[in-house]
Amino acid sequence: MSAPIAPGAWLGLLGGGQLGRMFSMAAQSLGYKVAVIDPGDHSPAGSVADRHIRTDYLDPEGLAQLAALAGAVTTEFENVPAAALLFLARTARVMPSAASVAIAQDRIEEKAFLSRCGVAVAPYAVLRDDADARSPDPALLPGIVKSARMGYDGKGQIRVDTAVEAAAAFRAMGGQACVLERRLALTAELSVVVARNEHGQTATWPVAENRHRDGILDVSIVPARVPEALALAAQASATAIAERLDYRGVLCVEMFVTAGDGLLVNEIAPRPHNSGHYTIDACVTSQFEQQARVLAGLPLGGTHAHLPAVMVNLLGDLWYADADAESQQEPDWARVLRHPQAKLHLYGKAQPRRGRKMGHVTCLASTLDAALATAREIRRDLRIPGKV
Repeated sequence: MSAPIAPGAWLGLLGGGQLGRMFSMAAQSLGYKVAVIDPGDHSPAGSVADRHIRTDYLDPEGLAQLAALAGAVTTEFENVPAAALLFLARTARVMPSAASVAIAQDRIEEKAFLSRCGVAVAPYAVLRDDADARSPDPALLPGIVKSARMGYDGKGQIRVDTAVEAAAAFRAMGGQACVLERRLALTAELSVVVARNEHGQTATWPVAENRHRDGILDVSIVPARVPEALALAAQASATAIAERLDYRGVLCVEMFVTAGDGLLVNEIAPRPHNSGHYTIDACVTSQFEQQARVLAGLPLGGTHAHLPAVMVNLLGDLWYADADAESQQEPDWARVLRHPQAKLHLYGKAQPRRGRKMGHVTCLASTLDAALATAREIRRDLRIPGKV
């Protein structure tokens, strides 16, 4: 086992988005310096890191700079090139490993891995060519055609009802390998964030109940409003997946609940997750602090929740007066902060765009009903559509 890295040393990060920003802040609170590789000039993580290496993720010179600084490196998104992780692993502790990330980068590999873990997944088939797409198993229709790679926030997914539509969806994906997954009636969508260190020790946070809008996470409700036995089963499945993967770092496992409390694993994200943002304000140790602890070889922190929480995503749509508006206006954040137990987090992105994650607000209360009431009021004040 590697010796712990003491505060004052450098930790490295591939990726400059908001997850990297929150990791950087958490690591700095523990006394570490953070170096970020990201090609953008004004990235959310780069603006708070101690050093921003502005270069491509595969640039040998940039990777060499990071390797010379940091004794340990992590990522904030799963599509980081595996070659970059392998390069850094020559001299630094890299968590998660390139092998772990590779499974999550390919939906076909991911489905096969989850099946080998013994957890249930939705019925599916791989579409590798036009013949597969034209003659899918009728039992998988109606379904969803999902791209094998680069799909997130609802992108790379097309709902289909017939074989003709499945073939058209395959062509729309560029004829690249896809998965056809049977569309199921769901009673809830859940996620479990789990941390695992190099000693094989694990810790899970409370189960989150998630609501999506247009394929993007809208709200996370914690604790999830499901039977305790189901929540325990979800945590056990997430832990088993992390162990089978020999995972090192923070991992999110997203799940479906079907009629009769059937539990299916949907996908894994080898990083902290949007649905785990509530841990910053509601838990003893946030997912980002835990990521830094694992990376530095420190003991895992407690994951107990102090209070129930409801996390509301804040998208760039809030900067526009209505659906057809072109001009932008900063939302009235005072209407959020007038709630004393509402915690506002903005990600430092200079340019709002519709559908872009600009921040989140976590509503805390002594009861889940009270937290939900605050979330509903804030959503009404900010004119966020949909019900919670």
